[in-house]
Amino acid sequence: MRIVRSARALAASAAVLALAATACASPVGDGAQGGAASGGPVLERGPLEEGVVSALDDPDAEGLPEPLIDTGLLVGGGPPADGIPALSTPAFEDAAGVDWLEDSEGVLAVEVDGDARAYPVRIMVWHEIVDDVVGGEPVSVTYCPLCDSALGFHRRVGARVLDFGVSGLLYNSDLVMFDRQTHSLWPQIEGRAVAGELAGTELERISVQVLPWERWREEHPDGLVLSQDTGYERAYGSSPYPGYDDPDSTPHFLEGDADGRLPAKARVVGLGSGGDAVAVPVEEIGEDGAGAFRLEVGGGPVVVLAEPGAASALDAGLVAEGRATARTGAFRPEAGGRELTLTASGDGFTDAETGSAWNVRGEAVGGPLEGEQLEPVDKVDTFWFAWAAFEPDTAVHTDGPAGPG
Repeated sequence: MRIVRSARALAASAAVLALAATACASPVGDGAQGGAASGGPVLERGPLEEGVVSALDDPDAEGLPEPLIDTGLLVGGGPPADGIPALSTPAFEDAAGVDWLEDSEGVLAVEVDGDARAYPVRIMVWHEIVDDVVGGEPVSVTYCPLCDSALGFHRRVGARVLDFGVSGLLYNSDLVMFDRQTHSLWPQIEGRAVAGELAGTELERISVQVLPWERWREEHPDGLVLSQDTGYERAYGSSPYPGYDDPDSTPHFLEGDADGRLPAKARVVGLGSGGDAVAVPVEEIGEDGAGAFRLEVGGGPVVVLAEPGAASALDAGLVAEGRATARTGAFRPEAGGRELTLTASGDGFTDAETGSAWNVRGEAVGGPLEGEQLEPVDKVDTFWFAWAAFEPDTAVHTDGPAGPG
């Protein structure tokens, strides 16, 4: 077996390693590898498909396709594969019966074909991946605390339905998932297998927004909420990462220096890729209030909407006590056969062309266009250092909005 470690990780200070072991691997009082030792079911990698070589054991193994990255940049974060146990048989509760979430706490909001579900950050911060079936579609809902990135994916790839686990590896400080069928390696922010049998395969994204529990509950009173009855003993509601999202603090397990154009942990909305990639700092949009930011991405107009959002899970000792972050949405500003100019108005947004009212999800909730939905644009809400590491050629909009949304 090839042990993947970087020189930077091996040289890390005792304080950094303690954070990784405590926050990224196991909660206080629990065993590091999950399973029976930590009060939960024992997870197994699962049997490989016949004739497939495991990239989890060695991403450079003979018989595998050539990796798409320098595998020396895969960093061991502390726990082994499944040391952070993904939830593969999640249980849910009716939203109306949930009394253990504070209004300010964040939930990862997912909706597929009318099936609305909330995955509380207080749970995701300890498990990072939930394999689920939403609206009849097999999906994975993921959260990487080290990058503060919440992303969702369809699990159906050709004839396969993949099941994902936490590999214990990091790439650009980002969660690296592995699928149990082929043990290929998938950095979360890329959503692409970079090593293993499926190298080069991309997962189809599904929309995920981090919303305050109070707002999600109001909008989805009949929705389902991931239960704290996970089968594991975890300190749900507490954060193993207090102080981690200080904008000027140093990222852990990042090769090389962070791009200095912005503070390493400034929150940004990342859009596009390659030469079209752009980052919009959240504070430029309206971190403390509603805001609309219009820009060109890939030759087309995009409007980024933001409003005050959920408590940060990476700030205080309790998730509910973290400082407020922003919730965002990115859309093509077109509806009703015309291009729209959106601006912040009250607790939402208004278009200048028709006077219709819009929310941060790109839905018209009043006026002549009521019921219309703006076309979503793929985005990544994450820390600047992570976006810049995956998209080093990214532009940065730091001069205020490029025009009204």
